[in-house]
Amino acid sequence: MALMKLEEYDPNYRETFEDDDIKGFGVYTEADEKIGTVTDVLVDDNGHFRYLVVDLGFWIFGKKVLLPVGLSRIEYEADRVYATNMTKEQAENLPEYSDRIVPDYDYEERVRNVYRTPAMGASLYPETDAMLPVVTAAPVDADYAISSPAAIGDRANYTTFDRDSYNYEREPYLYGLNEQNHQTFKLYEERLIANKTRAKTGEVAVGKRVETETARVSVAIEKERIVVERTTPADAGTAVAPGVANFREGEVARIEVYEETPDIRKEAFVREEVVVKKVIDRETVDAEETIRREELDIDSDVNSMKNRTSDDRF
Repeated sequence: MALMKLEEYDPNYRETFEDDDIKGFGVYTEADEKIGTVTDVLVDDNGHFRYLVVDLGFWIFGKKVLLPVGLSRIEYEADRVYATNMTKEQAENLPEYSDRIVPDYDYEERVRNVYRTPAMGASLYPETDAMLPVVTAAPVDADYAISSPAAIGDRANYTTFDRDSYNYEREPYLYGLNEQNHQTFKLYEERLIANKTRAKTGEVAVGKRVETETARVSVAIEKERIVVERTTPADAGTAVAPGVANFREGEVARIEVYEETPDIRKEAFVREEVVVKKVIDRETVDAEETIRREELDIDSDVNSMKNRTSDDRF
């Protein structure tokens, strides 16, 4: 039964309670003596109110204590909380509370023991004892038997409690929100909740294919050839001097002949680069729907309120 602060359990609790925040309410005795201020609320892991954190102010200077919600009467119209039959002796005997304290079972037992024994066998609800019938059978189980609220001061009824079996319902006088002092009901409202779903709408495949074509290229080449020209000199038929003529058998003149041949081949080059990526286009889609909300209607009987005495507070 882990306890936590109300704001830790529900950070938006002020919206839940429509800004009706109990924090800051003055805490008074039944004799209208102010004894402190509510600084926080402790709830269980189901969100049920279990304790009011009360700063006792100048009543017991600088001390904070826990007040079980069943021992309180809340008046929202007056911003007040009445601590039912709380005595200064109880406040002095209560263990001090601070934000550094983790209210585990042992700590809560120290708190409960103070409220269980306001006086030896005294009742926490003397004004209601006369209206309650005596119950002789166990109302919850064999380990939890009380004959009336007066028996809440009898420590023998709580000796069987342990950290494994304890639950707040076993002590309704400490934690019960009775109808007279804690009349509550929930107001509901509808809200439009906007969500998004992601669905595949298509697929784009980007690939390559090879296309062929016939390309033509021209290249100029050169070829060498031998041209033999035979001519008649101008002094043809004229005798030459003795010894000038040199007759040699097999004389040959050699001239190398070249020609060019085309060298045509294919080479691959980068032609262009393609980048494939996704971009997101955003747009706002508006929708409207009729929603419902419950509002509080208060029918106040002015005449009956005027006739109500101070003992009729609720």
